[in-house]
Amino acid sequence: MKKSYILLFLILANLFWAGNYIFGKYVVAELSPIQLTFSRWLIAVILLFPLAHWIEKPDWKRVWKAWKTLWLMGMLGIIGYNFFLYWALTYTTSMNAALVNSINPAVIVLFSVLLLKENISFLHVMGLILSLFGVLLVLTKGHLQTIFHLTFNKGDLLMILAILVWTFYSLIAKKLKNIPAISATAVSVLLGLIVAAPFAFSSGLNLDLSNQAMVGILYIGIFPSVGSFIFWNISLRHIDASQAGVYLNLIVVFTAILSLMLGQNITIVQILGGLLVFSGVYLTTKKKKDNKAVVSA
Repeated sequence: MKKSYILLFLILANLFWAGNYIFGKYVVAELSPIQLTFSRWLIAVILLFPLAHWIEKPDWKRVWKAWKTLWLMGMLGIIGYNFFLYWALTYTTSMNAALVNSINPAVIVLFSVLLLKENISFLHVMGLILSLFGVLLVLTKGHLQTIFHLTFNKGDLLMILAILVWTFYSLIAKKLKNIPAISATAVSVLLGLIVAAPFAFSSGLNLDLSNQAMVGILYIGIFPSVGSFIFWNISLRHIDASQAGVYLNLIVVFTAILSLMLGQNITIVQILGGLLVFSGVYLTTKKKKDNKAVVSA
């Protein structure tokens, strides 16, 4: 495949993920986090199974044999992460959520060292520290002394919880071998939906939605949930995961651009914090050529 096509796929994947933060902010005004999470993946699962069968042609019996691991992945990465993400968006801005989420790769590296005993270089340690400092700037709006007074935005703290949930999902995903990625995602989504369904329905699904919310749900269910994942995995067949991982920083860039287009303000502190996060994440992913990158959106 031509390098230009791979570049295009990576750009589109991250553009779609950025849209998840923007549209998610609007939809949570009409749907609860659990309702939005359920609706999103209900749309996605209808598309994921036929696409997995068409693109990967998996041995479904073999895939379903790993149902326990896939169920846990569904609870963490499919339901848990997205639930906390949308809950966070009810309290914080799309930009702040995207910025805090940028520390995800660095946190995964840290927990991989602590739990999986993976090696980490001094460069990676510096990257972790730099990323953490950048996120703290965003959380405290540049007033680092507020750390001692615990005056963080609730949404920003929920995003940190979302990151931790995704980190454990990622550690489990690293151990899941010999199962095609889209097929594994399809089964994880289905198992997660089965568990989430009673909570979504008991909370009373709101069917009287505005046109804006309907468009948002369709976008989230199709583009970030299906389109981004397929583009990402096609790209990983042709380049190293560590190379592709650098493009994850585009999520915040696109979120910032979309936020500005919608009239939202971006502060100098957010820009500075974002730059520090970018720099830190770049250092933590540099020379990491053996590990697969795991994506959140």
